Amino acid sequence: MPALDDAVRRLPHLRPADVEWLHLLVGDWQLLADLAFADLVLWVQGGEGESAAWVVVAHARPNTGPLVFYDDIIGSVAGPSRRALLDECARRRRIVKDVESQWREHIPVREEAVPVVRAGRVLAVLTMHNNLATMRTPSRLEKTYRSIADTLATMIANGEFPTVGVPSDYRRGTPRVGDGVLALDVEGVVTYATPNAISALHRLGHHGDVSGELLSRIVTDLLRDPSVVDESLALVVTGRAPWRSEVESHGASLSLRAIPLTEGGTRIGAVVLLRDVSELRRRERELMTKDATIREIHHRVKNNLQTVAALLRLQSRRVSDQVALAALQEAVRRVATIAMVHDTLSKAFDEVVEFDQIADQVGRAAVEVASSDVRVAWDHRGGFGMLSADDATSVAMIMTELVHNAVEHGLRESGGTVTVEAQRWEEDDEAVLLVRVSDDGAGLSRAIEPGGSGLGTQIVTALVQDLRGRIQWEARSPQGTQVEFLARLRHTTSLVAPPDPLSPGDF
Repeated sequence: MPALDDAVRRLPHLRPADVEWLHLLVGDWQLLADLAFADLVLWVQGGEGESAAWVVVAHARPNTGPLVFYDDIIGSVAGPSRRALLDECARRRRIVKDVESQWREHIPVREEAVPVVRAGRVLAVLTMHNNLATMRTPSRLEKTYRSIADTLATMIANGEFPTVGVPSDYRRGTPRVGDGVLALDVEGVVTYATPNAISALHRLGHHGDVSGELLSRIVTDLLRDPSVVDESLALVVTGRAPWRSEVESHGASLSLRAIPLTEGGTRIGAVVLLRDVSELRRRERELMTKDATIREIHHRVKNNLQTVAALLRLQSRRVSDQVALAALQEAVRRVATIAMVHDTLSKAFDEVVEFDQIADQVGRAAVEVASSDVRVAWDHRGGFGMLSADDATSVAMIMTELVHNAVEHGLRESGGTVTVEAQRWEEDDEAVLLVRVSDDGAGLSRAIEPGGSGLGTQIVTALVQDLRGRIQWEARSPQGTQVEFLARLRHTTSLVAPPDPLSPGDF
């Protein structure tokens, strides 16, 4: 909500708790707009003192009735007539209704000002604007909605709404006014139910009367297994607490939200919003099933790759030719690298992985396998971020080959340090990854020169081309080798600022 943030940040008379109160109000005021069939506008004074101007910082339009303001009015300053209404409301700390209807673009509008009070202080003024052009004899539904809206407006003026500490949306499908409304008295008896609310309860399995019945009894009678009921359900169906819950019965899922109605701090009833979320939950279960299936596939691929690696190790024990033995050992290493990526994917909830952990595992494994009699250290700097499954496999293979070559051809005799540095940024709406693998060993070897005939070099070159990137080898000062490759990733999942031009030793 940037407009509200920008406006209140510059107001020294609003404390952090006051600002949070306004955020809670704006976060939940669509309920009031729909019940009142009115546009809601939040005004704050741009400073202290009676001469400070009133400025619009937030606006909500109703989903249940005709609009008043079609244009964006945030940032507008109150004119003389509306300023008088706002000043009176703030001064008297009570709801003030405009005596005469206002005309806006040939539309008669009724205005009402509600002080937004917290801890006895007026923080802002909320105005409700009703379009009177389509006025007709109100139905019982409209009368009930407006009655509830009047109660909520009074609660705002008394500092009893919004409610602090209510859990945020923990699942999709939070009910709205248009989904279904039940009005409860202080005992939890349904005094009015909208047609949508009755239909939702029918789909849950209740086919009797709703009005005049205890909502808690209706819901309890529908539960087939009371032992697995959400503990918050009792608070919701009785209207005793501003909470949310869900209930399932007869293959249907119902989301419920209770808003207690108070007067002078005493609960006088409640409004319960209902929404049939059966289809939404069915789709969520399907997605969870698909996600679990994908993770299981990755797990089985990892197991199969480990089996292949084990078979190659067994085969290598029967080979006496040193060239063939080295080829089998390199194949084992490459298969193990791919298996590592699939192992990480099998534990994730998406087809992306946090690659820095994989980079450490791949690097340390390559160092341990390639180094035997000398000490080789591993250093990882920067961050790879989140990579897709395809990108992660390719980058892991490239890293394995480069780290293995650094140890095999540069550090086998003298030891030293292999350093991997990664940086990532956005360029032309796609993620770019720049990686440098360097060592302080003997220097470039013909086995790893660009265009070399080694299998590892050919694998690296092919994978970099598949990532639409580039790679270059060069000598490192005062000694050693560094390889730098750039990859254009298939999915942008983590962005950082672009790096300065690279220079040797400065990443």
